[in-house]
Amino acid sequence: MTLTAPEISGLCPPRFDAVKDAFARNFTDAPEGLNEQAARFSVVVAGETVVDLWAGSADPRQQTPFTDRTLVPVFSTGKAVMALLMASAVQRGKLAYEEKVASLWPAFGAGGKDTVTVAQMLSHQDGLPGFSEPVDPAIWFDQRAVLDRLAAQAPMWPPGSASGYHPVTVGYLANEVHRLADGRSLGQALREDFAGPFGLDLWIGLPESEHDRVAVLRKPSAAASLGPVDAIKTAAFLDKGSAPGGRGSAEWRTIEIPSANLHGTALDLARIMGLVANGGGLDGRTVLSPDVLAQATKERIHGQDLVLPYVISWAAGLMRNAGLDIFGSNPDALGHCGWGGSCAFADPSARLSAAYVMTRQSPHLIGDPRAQRLIDALYAAL
Repeated sequence: MTLTAPEISGLCPPRFDAVKDAFARNFTDAPEGLNEQAARFSVVVAGETVVDLWAGSADPRQQTPFTDRTLVPVFSTGKAVMALLMASAVQRGKLAYEEKVASLWPAFGAGGKDTVTVAQMLSHQDGLPGFSEPVDPAIWFDQRAVLDRLAAQAPMWPPGSASGYHPVTVGYLANEVHRLADGRSLGQALREDFAGPFGLDLWIGLPESEHDRVAVLRKPSAAASLGPVDAIKTAAFLDKGSAPGGRGSAEWRTIEIPSANLHGTALDLARIMGLVANGGGLDGRTVLSPDVLAQATKERIHGQDLVLPYVISWAAGLMRNAGLDIFGSNPDALGHCGWGGSCAFADPSARLSAAYVMTRQSPHLIGDPRAQRLIDALYAAL
C-alpha cells in the first residue's frame, strides 16, 4: 500500500526544504515501517524559530487535527527540562551540585548512600534505577511511599562507580531534593519560573483543564532491546512495578513525575533547550550564568551504562552527544530522548536547539531513525 503524507503545516524557509522533505518521508517510507500518525519538529537558532513543522491527526480515528497547540507526552525527554530546572535552583543558590543529597534529606543516606551528591543522583550514579523488590505499580501514585522506599533501599551498585539509567525513579528523587531545597516542586517551578514568564507550553503535572489538548499515542509494536538482562535492568524496566500504570489516564497526566510525564510542544521544548544553546539565555534574559551552565553540562561520568546498552557520557541530567552521535555533528551537544522516539537537544556551537515529538511510538531507546533523518537533514542545511 502506498502511503501519502498528510498536509504539513508550519514554518520552513526554502533553505530547509530538505528538512521538510525528510519530515514528509517519515509519514510515507520511514525505516521499519514506523510511519507517523502525527509529529512535530521544531528548530530554534540564536533565539529565532527557523523550522516548525507539524502534520497528522491527534487521535487514531483521525478526527482531531494535530495543531500547534496539541500537547504530547514526551516521557524521558522531559528529563532535559528536569535538568534545567535543577540548574535554575543552583543558579538561585538553593542547591549545589556537589552537595550531599543526605544533607538535605537525611533518610536518603541509609544503606551506604550518604556520600551521593546531587550531581551523581542526576547522572544516574546512585544505584536506585528501580525497586530492588517487586512492587505494585500503584505505588507510583503515592509519592511519599516511593520516596520512603527509595531512601531506605541499598544501592544496586557502589554509588559513583558507574551510571545505570533510572527511567522513573530519578524524577521522584530530583523532585524531592528540589522541594527540600527550594520549597516548591519541579512542576511548580516550571510553571512559575518558565512557563508563565516565557510563555512555554510545558507541564509537569497537567491540569485537567488541558487534557483535551493531549494527543493519543500508539504504543510500540515491539519491546526495546536492553541486551543481556540482570537484576539491575529488571528493576529499571522489566518488573511489573517498574513504571506507573495507567499511562494516558487523567490521574497519570495530573501527577508530577518529572522524569516521565512532561507534556508539551516541540517548539517550547526547543525554546527551553535554548538555555544550553545560548549560554544560559532565554528570550534575551540571562537565566543561567556561564559557571552554572558549565557545571550543568560538564561530563559527570562516561562509560558503559548498567541499564541502557550504550556507552554514555552523562552530564547532570543530560546526555552528552560524545560517542552517541544522535544530536547532530557536535560531540558537545546535549539532550535527552524519550520512550517511543521523542527527543530534545541543544548544540552550543551552532546556537541551535531542536525537538521532535510524535504519536506513533517506536521500540528505539535512543536515536529513533525518524528523528535522526530530520536531524541529519537539518545539519546538512546549516
